[in-house]
Amino acid sequence: MTTTNVPATAALDELHTWHTGVRAQFPIITGAPQLAYLDNAATTQKPQAVLDAVQHYLTTGNANAGRGTYTWANRTTALVEETRQRIKEFLGDPDPERSGVHFVSGATAGLRAVAHDWLAGHLSDGDEIVVPLADHQANIVPWLEVRDLLARQGLRIRVRPMPYQAGSGDYDPAALASLAGPRTRFVAVTHVHHVYGGDMNVHRIRQAVGPDVPICLDAAQSVGHIPVSLADLDVDFAVFSGHKALALPGSGAVWARNARGPAFVPGGWDGSPNTTGIRSLLAAFDWLDTVGTGRVERWAAALAARLTEGLRHLPAYEVVGCRRSLAADADIQRRQGIVTFRHRGIDSGDLGFALFDHGFMVRSDSLCQGSGGERQHSVRVSLHAYNSPAEIDRLLDVLGACA
Repeated sequence: MTTTNVPATAALDELHTWHTGVRAQFPIITGAPQLAYLDNAATTQKPQAVLDAVQHYLTTGNANAGRGTYTWANRTTALVEETRQRIKEFLGDPDPERSGVHFVSGATAGLRAVAHDWLAGHLSDGDEIVVPLADHQANIVPWLEVRDLLARQGLRIRVRPMPYQAGSGDYDPAALASLAGPRTRFVAVTHVHHVYGGDMNVHRIRQAVGPDVPICLDAAQSVGHIPVSLADLDVDFAVFSGHKALALPGSGAVWARNARGPAFVPGGWDGSPNTTGIRSLLAAFDWLDTVGTGRVERWAAALAARLTEGLRHLPAYEVVGCRRSLAADADIQRRQGIVTFRHRGIDSGDLGFALFDHGFMVRSDSLCQGSGGERQHSVRVSLHAYNSPAEIDRLLDVLGACA
């Protein structure tokens, strides 16, 4: 297939010069022009500003935090606290004086900490929790672990599956409102779905469950990809991974509002923090503010629209998620830079290998989705600011040749 009929969106035209400048800041991308990295939902690449900040820290003042009185140690301790405050600012914290930020190794560790160090101690026999069983396993397994842990102690906790709208993968707030009851004690949600690519309308969840139920947000696919306002979302926990937000692996945070129920206090001994990862988080958020997270969102969504527009003209492919959002000019184009699809006759794993032979790095497997999600494996393309329209057009040409 040719891609001359794939329409360019206004955002791609408007942000063309901006994108050129952004792409030039990623040495791993510019250093391998024959390759197209399209797996940003798994991990993002790092801009030069983040690499420089980490190198400068490691070569001019690396020390442990909270465990020394000399200059390097004091500077590192201040860096950790500065990054906590920076995270609150970046996420639009509605009450930074009350809330807390706790550094973790990533979203999985953070969600498990909320589950075991907070939720488990605040549930009673007969309580109910709502779990999104079609979301990422990291936002499912910890809550089921708590249920099983308490069952061994003689406490029966009922897991209520989060309701979804048929055909789109979005949450169903109306059905959730009917599901939630007087014993509902906790709701787990995802901001941007890692398979369907949609903004899950989390701002509607509060109205559905009422003013008193704590809500925990898996923000792994939103922080660093789209603007996040915790004030607008009205959640009680937000958890994200640094490596998906342009920072280093092994970094991430739990933001706790500390407004509904007791304050969140991580269990166990507070060991040495990942100071290098924390420095990379600070640099990543500074970089995102400079280039504009809103522009990152618009660019990635426009590339996703370009891809879905092309795929809808290829009958051999099935796009997972909302079918009404495939056209580039769709009124409900809400895919946040993630497009997942299958070939009707070629195994997704085989297609992934074939795409890499042509220089495309994509994800092709079950995508770590829970038991309530897709039964078949699929191919996921996930985009960021450094990806280009030319990469999408070339990808569509290769996919067309396989149709």
